Amino acid sequence: MAEIYVSGHRNPDMDSICAAYSYAYLKNKVDPSNTYLPVRCGSLNDATKAQFERLGLTPPPFIKDVRTKVSSVTRKAEAVVQVDDPVYTLVSFYGTSSRSSVVPVMDTGKYRGLLSVDEVSSFILKENSGKRPLYHFVVDNFPKVLKGSFVKKGEQKSFTAPIMVGAMRYVIFCRHMDALQGQAPILVVGDREDHIKKAIELQIPAIILTGIEHEVTSNVNWEAYRGTVFVSALDTAETLRLLRLSVPVVQLMVQDPPSLQADSLFEEARDILAESEFRGLPVFEGETYTGFVTRRCFLHKPKIKLIMVDHNETEQGVEGIEEAEVVEIIDHHRLGAAKTRNPIFICCEPLGSTCTIIYKLYVRNSIAITAQLAKVLLSGIISDTIMLKSPTTTFEDYTAVQDLLSIAQVHDMMTFGQTMFASGASLAKEDPRKMLESDFKQYKELGVSFGIGQCEVTTLSDVDDYKASYLAELGKLKIAHNLDWAMFLITDVVRENSVLLMTSMPIAERKLAYKKESEGKFLLSGVLSRKKQLLPEILRVLEE
Repeated sequence: MAEIYVSGHRNPDMDSICAAYSYAYLKNKVDPSNTYLPVRCGSLNDATKAQFERLGLTPPPFIKDVRTKVSSVTRKAEAVVQVDDPVYTLVSFYGTSSRSSVVPVMDTGKYRGLLSVDEVSSFILKENSGKRPLYHFVVDNFPKVLKGSFVKKGEQKSFTAPIMVGAMRYVIFCRHMDALQGQAPILVVGDREDHIKKAIELQIPAIILTGIEHEVTSNVNWEAYRGTVFVSALDTAETLRLLRLSVPVVQLMVQDPPSLQADSLFEEARDILAESEFRGLPVFEGETYTGFVTRRCFLHKPKIKLIMVDHNETEQGVEGIEEAEVVEIIDHHRLGAAKTRNPIFICCEPLGSTCTIIYKLYVRNSIAITAQLAKVLLSGIISDTIMLKSPTTTFEDYTAVQDLLSIAQVHDMMTFGQTMFASGASLAKEDPRKMLESDFKQYKELGVSFGIGQCEVTTLSDVDDYKASYLAELGKLKIAHNLDWAMFLITDVVRENSVLLMTSMPIAERKLAYKKESEGKFLLSGVLSRKKQLLPEILRVLEE
């Protein structure tokens, strides 16, 4: 099962957001083998935000980009060990070839660290350090590793000690024990009364009796002993081998190893791991542990799967789209799609709204549309066709709206649309830069780079109140995007007129078929569509 994002263009308008939401819903119905997630790559405008709130829906979440992240290759553990589990448990995992070389260490559900065969090897190799090694023993781990039972448990639940084997003559044994003053050992010994009594006298932390199948025959007073006594049915050599593996895995952990964030870029994470001394690194979302990566995770770079709606040109798409795998395109604009490696489904029609195309796909696939979903599709169509008044409106947009009004049980399209448009931001009160970029599309034609923003309002009577600030910000926007010409179309959806604000372009301005009211301001009577009315006029001027 794959996760596939459904995304509109940058600076998304109502149609773009509604298209992503409704098409993801459709795809999840017709293709349950994958998960389709509606997302957006820009901020919601005020009208869209208000409309989703009215509908009681959560709009698509924002994603910064679709470049491959660590989260795409993060692994979940097949098995974990707890901090007090014996090393024996960890080693047993490596007996199965399907197991990862890295095993997470947890503490009652909380991540503590990662262990690999490297840490196990280092633990074993310390046997050859030239000094008698010290081990940290947890008493409760003895029966997890050794076949046997307790005679008694001592006062100490855990302790650090060297290992002494009571195999030598008693005199020599006493000499060795005395030499370990300050480092009381754990004694591994057979049923040897003198050795055991000496250990009790010295109050060493634990005695492991070996090779005893039934009961201890030595005459020993265990009452005076404050340590632990464990009887092992195994011989001394086997007991000694396994006793070392009773050490808790927490003792093998490296302090403060590096970690990765789930949203770290694939290449950056790969380099961090390659330059480290570790086989694997933990992955977090903030402070929450989500899994781990190993070197094998970076042998193949997966691509994010993406469906483009309401656009088809990569320049208008989410950041990093060139690294993604585009699997579908649903759009109503001119074609400028990049090459794809494999054949993909493309549904592009010259209709007034992408949501009209998506409505037709619901019908084609016989997927029921709920009343709430019908309102989402209505919102996209009514917004992009400006309540079916835009010259981009087709008969199919009109019939789709009639069908959706019936499903949504909305009796008056005009009231529905006017309520939606009235929720838009007031240009006089909002930040000019925010409004200019909220629906700004860039073009490059005939050697000229230009951009056109658009905003729908319910009156043009106050344009002169904010004209100066918007023209000033439009000039800054032109420089920021390295454009030759920048424009802002302000459309009155009630009276079906527009005002065009633009940066200075004297040669082109003289050829425009629109009335110039003042410097940088033109009146566009009957113009509602940027795509179908304004853009063709701009292209005509540039050609001439």
